[in-house]
Parts: sequence; structure tokens; C-alpha cells
Amino acid sequence: MKMKTTTAIVALAVAGAIGMSSAPVGAATLLDFLKGNKAAQRPQQPFAGSLDDDTSAFPDPAAPARPLPKVTGPTYNVYKADALRWIAASKFASSSQSASAAAIEQPEATGSIQTISAPASFDAGAEPRAFMADVKVKAPSEVATAIEKYYATHQGLVWVDANGVSQKARDAMAALADAGADGLDPADYAVTDPDGAMTDADPAARQKQLMQFEIEMSAAVLTYVQDAQRGRIDPNRISGYYDFKRKTINLDAALTNVALSGDVKAYLVSRNPQNAQYQALKAELARLKAVDGEQEARVDVAPGTLIKPGDVNPELANVVAAIRQRGSDKLKLDHSLTLASYQGGADYAPEIVELVKAYQTENGLKGDGVVGRGTVRVLSGGDSHSAKINKLVVAMEQMRWLPKDLGPRFVFINQPAFKAYYYNEGREQFEMKVVVGSKANQTYFFQDEIEVVEFNPYWGVPRSIIVNEMLPKLRQDPSYLDRLGYETSVGGQQMSSTDIDWSTTDSVDVRQPPGSDNALGQLKIMFPNSHAIYMHDTPQKKFFGRDMRALSHGCVRLVDPKKMAAAVLNMSVADVDQQIATGKNHQVKAPEKFPVYVSYFTAFPNKDGAVEYFDDVYDRDMYLGRALEATRKARHGQG
Repeated sequence: MKMKTTTAIVALAVAGAIGMSSAPVGAATLLDFLKGNKAAQRPQQPFAGSLDDDTSAFPDPAAPARPLPKVTGPTYNVYKADALRWIAASKFASSSQSASAAAIEQPEATGSIQTISAPASFDAGAEPRAFMADVKVKAPSEVATAIEKYYATHQGLVWVDANGVSQKARDAMAALADAGADGLDPADYAVTDPDGAMTDADPAARQKQLMQFEIEMSAAVLTYVQDAQRGRIDPNRISGYYDFKRKTINLDAALTNVALSGDVKAYLVSRNPQNAQYQALKAELARLKAVDGEQEARVDVAPGTLIKPGDVNPELANVVAAIRQRGSDKLKLDHSLTLASYQGGADYAPEIVELVKAYQTENGLKGDGVVGRGTVRVLSGGDSHSAKINKLVVAMEQMRWLPKDLGPRFVFINQPAFKAYYYNEGREQFEMKVVVGSKANQTYFFQDEIEVVEFNPYWGVPRSIIVNEMLPKLRQDPSYLDRLGYETSVGGQQMSSTDIDWSTTDSVDVRQPPGSDNALGQLKIMFPNSHAIYMHDTPQKKFFGRDMRALSHGCVRLVDPKKMAAAVLNMSVADVDQQIATGKNHQVKAPEKFPVYVSYFTAFPNKDGAVEYFDDVYDRDMYLGRALEATRKARHGQG
């Protein structure tokens, strides 16, 4: 006899989605690899989450079946850029007001509050301030507010002195003109020098132009400071796949610090990230801008080329030519006989296969001798010169969303690289292959803190997998989960999947007990977050042999989870094995929490500082580029 179900808001067991390729109804599904006998009776254990019960009866069996629901992930939005607003010159202090000292918070410099006197560099008196009422300048809202506050409490000027435009102003203009070196757009901070544009000798007109220049310079400098420290765009507006609390910049302190600075150019440059990764990106950008992108002819292998050992394919001539051009000196020396004897034939002979395998291995690809998409990309030199520059600009923008200092110890997951990197004492200790979310089930871009390692974990099946993957089978065969050994519960009460009404899943929890077939393998490394993403083991080891590893439902699978767990817990791999050998589900807290960056960079330096480039597997660079363009148009009145 079927039991009544309850309807409630589900709190599914905290778990990240694992990835397996989807399949049509009736075909082998993502869980069919989990073979085994029905699990023996186990003591009932509480499921994670809370369930609020209210009763509801089964629907009428004669009624038409409800259509199958779907759970979908975030979408990508048309980016809405911040609009500029007019700075309210009416809020500025008048010439009759006395200058006063102001208490300004200066966390950037000292982290404490200091009282400083307002600068008064315009020694000709307060008369020029009378012309500030005529100033017409637009700026981002936070910048406008900071300028209004500053000039309402300070009588002195920052950029103008008794002789007109000050040397400090010229130094700042030079720094702003070089914003492109940090991946920013100099046009966003361009200010016209009134001394070069002055056409009217009338003193009042000159004073008016100088006051316009004063406020334009302050707006340009503060916009630069804000952009350099937090980025030009808010990534959360692009898509829900981004999760960042946007940084708040103390612009009041910044303008005061600029006014007091003896080296304004150095101050402005220092607002950009200073970590080693950012500096490597900046150096690579300078290198690419310094060379002619067309000076080296590219050898292109036709897109879509697929050559397997033993094939005959005319593109083989381009393959060998590309290896001659891009292979290392060692590789070319090791295979000098093959390269010297090759006459351009189309036969993919064994000696050419060995040459290709060596080239693949040298470039971090699987050395299988199959010339496919990944190998073609590397053979063709990867991205074009301009595409590399675009990736660097995007990467430098994204670095501004992260902390200025990544910390001495952290895990950095770069999704396009399909790699996880463990850093300790500021240096990379090791890297390993990972599998990340498929394009339909993308891994988010966010940061959190690693807290605990769970051994012999339960897999609490996410709602998206229950609804999208399991439900079609369960509607046809309610015993499906029982046979696979899964535990199911309704309203917190454990019961057979056969006894559940699968016309709704609102109050149903599903989890897989620990075991050799568990989808999470032997352990998972948790950094609790709203996206239910974590790092974990997997029984699906074959996926690590692929070059393109965007294959999961969103969580991050590790090729060597024991090594990562040992690093996280400050123990040996043998100690990790002992934790697993208990066979019991249990958790071990990390000795201290430390950051994990689940990131997305298509250009990023390796441990030696050399920038590597990766495919934009989720097209996120494209969407970010559109957001930057929308911001540019908004700032220049083109929106």
C-alpha cells in the first residue's frame, strides 16, 4: 500500500553536483554505472537539511500525469552598466567659508584614523572657488559623492596652483594616459590640459577653465582608483554563475591621500593588484604590445581536423610544419631524423605518430597521437596575437575581484585549465588535473574557505539531478533507486523508492551511502557555500585522460584527492588512507581555514611566471567583453 507524501520546501542534503553526460529517457542514464546489489538494511540516519511537513493526498490515479519538470541553472544577462551622474557643484564650499581640518579615514595607508589639514596649494586666495558653481562634470555615483564631500570640507585645490595646472596634475595625467599597461582604458580617464587649450586670455574665463579642470581631474583620478582596485564591472550582473561581494573603496581617503602624495604616479599605479600572478599578466601584456603581432607567420591546421594513427590525411604536412615551428629545441633534436626525412606525405606513419605524441606531452596534452581539437589548437599557436591581448585584459579585470593578496596558503582552481593548484608559504606546491562542470552545468566563479574533509561520504543527490536525471526513470520504474542501493526519504522518514509517489519531488531526499561505487568516491573537501560545490574523489577515473574536462554537474573532481586532502589537513597520504580505512562516514576539520578560489581565467601564469592560454569553455570572456563595452559606452555617452 502506498503511503501518503508530504509537500514541503526541500532542503536537499548538502552536496555538489557530480558530472556525467546526460542521456535521453530510456537510455543509460548518469547513474547507471553505479551497479551493485540492493543495500542491506542500515540503521536509519537523519538526512541533512530541515523539512517542514504538511500533508497532501496522492493525486487521482486516473488523472493525466504531470509534465516532467526541469531545474535549470543561471542564465547570462544583457549587462546594465552604471550610469554617470552630474557632480553637484552647489555642495562645494564657497570662497567665504573657512578652510578646516578634516578627520579622514585612511585604511589604505595605516588602517587607523588620522587628522590631517586640507591642502591649500592655490596660493592666489580663495577667489577661484567662486567659479566652481559653473563646473559641469559627470562621474560614477560613488566618485561624484566623494568629490562633493571633499570640496565641501576642503578649501584647498589639488590640481591647480598659483601658476595654473600643477606638476602633480601633469604627473597624474601621465599615469592615467598609461592605464592601458594595467589593462584599463586610458580614454576613461582622459582630461584636457587647459593650458594647452586656453584660447581666452580673460582672467575670469581662465579661472573658470581651471576649476573645470580641477574637478575633472579629481573625477578621473578617483574613477581610476576605483577601477584599479575593484574592476570596471560588477560580475554578478553578468550572470548568477558569478558570486562576488563587490569591493567598497574608500574614495574619501583616496582623494586626500592623492592630495598629500609626493609621488602621485606611484600612488595610482599601486592601486592595482600587486600579487605575483597579476604582475605576470601585466608583464605579458607589455611584451605582446611591444611586438608586431603579424611578424611570425602562423601555420594553421584546418579546423575540425581529426587524424588517427594509420590514417591518410593531407593536413599532416601542416601538422609537421607546425611542430617544426613551435616544438622545443629538445623535441626537434630528439626527433631530428624524422623531421629531416619527412617529405610532406599524407601517410600518418608510426615515426610521425611518435613525433606528435612527444609534442602533445610537451604541451600538457594527452600523448595519444590523435590529432584532434586540442592538438590542432596548440599546433596552430593557440590564440591569435589580438586574442591573447583580449584574454589578458579580461584576466586582469578578474584579478581585481579577488583579494589584493591571495594569502600565503590557498587552493586555486582554474576551470578553463582543468587544474587545481595548492599554494603554501606563497609558492605553488603542486598541481593536479580536475573535472569541472559541463557547459550545461557550469561551475561557479567565487571564493570561500576550506573547512573540513569528509571521509567515506554520503552523496546527497542535488535537486537538479533528482528532477532532470532520475525522475524520468522513476516515473516508469519507482524501484529504480532501490535497486541501485540509494536511500530515499519523504518528509524525513526513510522509505523505499517504490513506495514514493514520484508525481512530485518537493519533499523527497535521495542519498547514496558510502561505498566503492559512491559518486563522491572516498572523500570530499568542503568549503560550505550556497552553490553546493566542493572538491571530491570519483570512481569515474577515465575522464582525467581527456584534454577537455568540462564534464561534471558543477562540482570539482580531483585526479588525486588523497594528496589534496593530506595537504589540507597537514597530514600524510598514509594518514589519509587510515581515515578512509575505517569505512565509516566521518569528518576531520582542517587545522585552520584557508581560502579556495574557484576561478575562471583563460590566461594565467604557471608557477614559473609564464602565462598560459586556455579555451573559453563557457564563453564567459565573451560576456565579460560585452559588459566592458557597455561600460565604455555608458561612460562616454554612447549608451
